[in-house]
Amino acid sequence: MSRVPLLDLQAQYAPLRHEILAAVTRVIDSQRFIMGPEVAAFEDEIAALLGLPHAIAVSSGTDALLLALMALDIKAGDEVITSTYSFFATAGAVARVGARPVLVDIEPATFNLDPALVEAAITPRTRAIVPVHLFGLSADLEPIASVAAGAGIPVIEDAAQAIGATYRSRPVGDFGAFGCFSFFPSKNLGAAGDAGLVTTADPHLAHRARLLRTHGMEPKYYHHLVGANFRMDALQAAVLRVKAPHLPAWTEARRVNATRYRRLFRDAGLLEHVTLPTEPADRRHIYNQFVIRCADRDGLKRHLDLQGIGNEIYYAVPFHLQPCFRDLGYRAGEFPHAERAAHESLAIPIYSELSVEQQQAVVTAIAEHVQVSA
Repeated sequence: MSRVPLLDLQAQYAPLRHEILAAVTRVIDSQRFIMGPEVAAFEDEIAALLGLPHAIAVSSGTDALLLALMALDIKAGDEVITSTYSFFATAGAVARVGARPVLVDIEPATFNLDPALVEAAITPRTRAIVPVHLFGLSADLEPIASVAAGAGIPVIEDAAQAIGATYRSRPVGDFGAFGCFSFFPSKNLGAAGDAGLVTTADPHLAHRARLLRTHGMEPKYYHHLVGANFRMDALQAAVLRVKAPHLPAWTEARRVNATRYRRLFRDAGLLEHVTLPTEPADRRHIYNQFVIRCADRDGLKRHLDLQGIGNEIYYAVPFHLQPCFRDLGYRAGEFPHAERAAHESLAIPIYSELSVEQQQAVVTAIAEHVQVSA
């Protein structure tokens, strides 16, 4: 068995190559590169695909979060509650608007924000709650939304890794004031560079977000708000328009691969040594990553690296231990579940084109390490 990559973008690209190149050529021939009809068409198509009322195409997933915070007028002196365990943009966007990230520990089984800890984190300065749908699994939204509604605080869903995931049969991005998605190339639906999306059911917020996306301008050179340049390139929209119709099939393939992993790990007798991702009955996991937990994570990683098995640590340092957030005043040991996840978690290949033989090679390599280290 040859090397098994963590992600194989070439395998996804190859069957779509001619269609993608034709879409790129269409944009280049039009010489309309910023916004325009290509982006507008993508917004209509992705809103219909996701079943969400308003979709605002933006320049990245990070900018989606920034735009949502700005649209809710969150600024210096405000506080935003979020998980301490996520990709940096979640807390980084809060800091970028001058607000204070108020961090909360995770549920150990899901890696997501623990709803039971949210209410105690609310203060008179709390202006938003940002649950993260990490690795493709929705956070437990109902109790979070209930606490938020009772306190009159909006929810911003960080759905950067969870496009197509559902919670109680509703799509993520449909519960908060805003949903924020990323089309970074490694995502389940990836662009040919940076791109993102903001969703909302509120037409007023949708209009405000569209204004802020283009420097608060409407009409040209008349600025009602101080916004920024969060515009999506037409080239990215064109590529995404080709790929988006395939998302349901790609998602189902990832789910099939996840089911197969569960069987392979069980048959190899590894469930006493490795913890597999959970999928609560009320949620649909889309497996942007397949993250396992192992007490000897670092040893396992070294072994997989030597065997040519792709893997990645998501994430090695929680926000409360990041040097740039030292002034927030958190201490080591304050969020034990996140810290333990940071030391135990490891992503293994799950992409939709992954073959049965490749999955068997991954599990065999893990079993070899367990046998040697037992």
